[in-house]
Amino acid sequence: MTVFNELRMRPATAGRQGWDASTTARLVMAGAVIFTLLVGANLATPLYPLLQASLGLSALGVTAAFASYVLALVATLMLAGHWSDHIGRRAALILAVLAGLAGSWVFAQAENLVALSAGRALQGVAVALATGASAAALRELLPSRPEWATRFTLLATAGGVAAGPVIGGLLSLLPGPTTAPYYVHSLVLAGMLVPLYLLQARPAIKLPAGRRPVLVLAPRRPSVSTEARGAFWLAAAVGFLSFSVFGFCLSLAPAYFAPIVHTDSRPLIGVLAGVTLAASALSQVLSVRGRFVVPAGLAVLGASVLLLAAAAAWSSPLLLAAASVCAGLGQGVAFRTVFNDVAAKVESSQHAQVISTVYVITYLGSAVPVIGLGWATAVFGLPAAVTGFVVVCSAAALALSALTLRTALQRGA
Repeated sequence: MTVFNELRMRPATAGRQGWDASTTARLVMAGAVIFTLLVGANLATPLYPLLQASLGLSALGVTAAFASYVLALVATLMLAGHWSDHIGRRAALILAVLAGLAGSWVFAQAENLVALSAGRALQGVAVALATGASAAALRELLPSRPEWATRFTLLATAGGVAAGPVIGGLLSLLPGPTTAPYYVHSLVLAGMLVPLYLLQARPAIKLPAGRRPVLVLAPRRPSVSTEARGAFWLAAAVGFLSFSVFGFCLSLAPAYFAPIVHTDSRPLIGVLAGVTLAASALSQVLSVRGRFVVPAGLAVLGASVLLLAAAAAWSSPLLLAAASVCAGLGQGVAFRTVFNDVAAKVESSQHAQVISTVYVITYLGSAVPVIGLGWATAVFGLPAAVTGFVVVCSAAALALSALTLRTALQRGA
């Protein structure tokens, strides 16, 4: 099928020559698209101090720009999270790359908060379109190994979020520190369009009948089967908490971490901001199993987040690094387990829709609490606001740990 036929949800009228890629190549492409889009969405993390100075933004303005990305992402997941089930994975990924190109260009040219937020919003649309499509594509390519499909999904997403601040910090050393990272990223995205277009795509899961197939793309009320409902809500809760911590790391953390490590180096601040996400990505290759994996991972997350405030109080870079790594490892193991559980209980024809709904709640965690943190920073100052934030996150993680521990003990009994 051609891209245009996929978008029209019509079968191809004639055979089309294309790249009949291997399963390995398709796996790499599905993961690479979401990875690259998330890198672009997080290039700005070490650039926020520069943007604050050049555009005259407050801490609340930074969190507003960050939240515009998340809110656009969530809205698109709700409106279009199921599209790849109908137009096909390849077509959805191409749309995502085009939206990512637009977002990078608008952000690079932004001269005020409105333009900055518009660029961030387009990046959110791009990530949303790719989220369900890439996760579903990976699962379809590994039908007999669903756990590894989940590992690859989370490795690509957490890895992209972790690599974004690091790459952004390094590219900011080029002339035009707030624009060069986005021009380079745009070139990479444009290069991805070539293999995606040439790819000999597989047909969509649901080719609708009737004269108006476009109606199946209309927004729909999220629904989860009764069998998957418990797993869905647990995955959503763990995801919301996880991304609350990630949202802090990717927005106000650079300003919070700088005094601890006594540096204003953008590459180093980018590394520190991405350490938790990198540890989460690394955890996807660890084989940790057992009934107590989720409660243990959440307990480690809760304790580690609390130590971030201690690292600031004691001005300890070593404690900051250790707490960041442990928080990512605990989160990654716990979220992978609950994510895999809900993915295994969902029919393939609804996979993109349900996983997108999980991410709706998950990504809200990096918007709502972070906006509250930005407001608290304006009122109480950054150190006090972050201390209160990590205490609440720690308490939530430990409460979820206790809840899942009780469930594990009941199953054992």
